[in-house]
Amino acid sequence: MTTLAKPATRPLRPEFSSGPCAKRPGWTPENLKNAVLGRSHRSKLGKGRLQAAIQATRELLQVPDTHLIGIVPGSDTGAVEMAMWSMLGPRPVQLLAFESFGKDWVTDVVKQLKLPAEPLEAPYGELPDLTKVRKDADLVFTWNGTTSGVRVPNADFIAADREGIVICDATSAAFAQALDWAKLDVVTFSWQKALGGEGAHGVLILGPRAVERLESYTPAWPMPKLFRMTKGGKVTLDLFEGATINTPSMLCVEDALDSMGWAASIGGLPEMRRRADANLGALAAWVDKTAWVEFLAADPATRSNTSVCLKVVDPRVTGLSADAQADFAKKLAAVLEKEGAALDVGGYRDAPPGLRIWCGATVETADIVALTPWLDWAFASLAQDQFQAA
Repeated sequence: MTTLAKPATRPLRPEFSSGPCAKRPGWTPENLKNAVLGRSHRSKLGKGRLQAAIQATRELLQVPDTHLIGIVPGSDTGAVEMAMWSMLGPRPVQLLAFESFGKDWVTDVVKQLKLPAEPLEAPYGELPDLTKVRKDADLVFTWNGTTSGVRVPNADFIAADREGIVICDATSAAFAQALDWAKLDVVTFSWQKALGGEGAHGVLILGPRAVERLESYTPAWPMPKLFRMTKGGKVTLDLFEGATINTPSMLCVEDALDSMGWAASIGGLPEMRRRADANLGALAAWVDKTAWVEFLAADPATRSNTSVCLKVVDPRVTGLSADAQADFAKKLAAVLEKEGAALDVGGYRDAPPGLRIWCGATVETADIVALTPWLDWAFASLAQDQFQAA
C-alpha cells in the first residue's frame, strides 16, 4: 500500500463492533467480583441477582408495571423465536423486512411455522410502506435494523385499537431509542447491544395483550422446552420473577447489572439516548463534508443512532463489479483493524458492501471524532494504491 501520513491520534477505545458492542467506559473484570459463582442460580443469592437484573431493566427502560420481564436463552434471537412460536397462528401475520434479521423472521414464519404471511419489504437503507400495516393482523418487526442502519421513527403506524399483537425485535434500539410501550405487546433485546454486555442471554418483555394471547391460544405445532412459557393454560410467572428456563451465566448477569448500574449513574435512559445521538451527530458532521461516503439510510428521520451503516460512493469504487466493491469494503475494514483504529467495522455479510460503526451510548463521542480521520486515511490509502495505475 502507498504510504500516506497517518492521523496523529487513535481512538482510545477502537471497539466499534455492532455486537457484542463496546463495554461501558471504565469497565474492568474487577467489576464482576460480586458474581454468584459456583452456586445454583436457583439459590436465594443467585435468584436475587436475576431479580435485580429484571428490576434494573424495568427502571432503566421505564417499562410499565403491567409488563412482565424475563431472562431467556439464545440472546435476542431466542427471545424473538419464543414469542413467534408461542403466539403466532390465530391471525394473519405481517412482517416488516428491511434488513437481515427481519428477513430471517419472514423465513421462520413462512418456512418453519408454515403460516400464511405478508412480508412488507424494502431494500437496505429504506423502510417498507408502513401505511400497509393492518390492525387486524399480528405484526413482527425490527425497530432498528442492525444490519441496515435504518429504524422506524416512531410507532404511529401501529393502531392503538389494533386487534393483532405486535412483536418488536428491539435489540439495537433498547436503551438508545424511544420505545412506545403502549403499542408494543412483545419487546425483545440482548445485553450485548446498547448495554455493551455479554451475549447468550435475551430479554423478553410481555405486555397484557401478549399474556392474553399466550393464555387463550395453543399452537398446533410441538413446542420445544426452551420456548414454553405456559403451564396449565397460564403464563409461567416464575420465568418473569427470576427463574430461567435453563442455567444462565451468572457472570453475564453480573455484567448486565454493572452496565445498567453505570447507565443509571450517568442519568439513565435520557442520557443513554443523548450519548447515542451525539455519536451519530459526530459521524454525520464528518459524512456531510466527505465526498467518498454516504449513509446507507438516506433519510435522517429513519437513520439509526446505534448501528450506523455507511456506503462508499466514490465513482472509482461504484464503477467496479459488485464483487470488487465488496472486496474494497473488506480491505477498508481490514486496514482500520490492522492500524488499531477501528475493530469489527465491516458491513454485515448480507448487507450492501460498506462499513458499520456502532454509536451506542457505551461509545465515547471523542472516539468517534478521533475515528473519522482514520476513515479518510484508510480510504485514501486504498484508493491511491488501487487506482493510481488508472
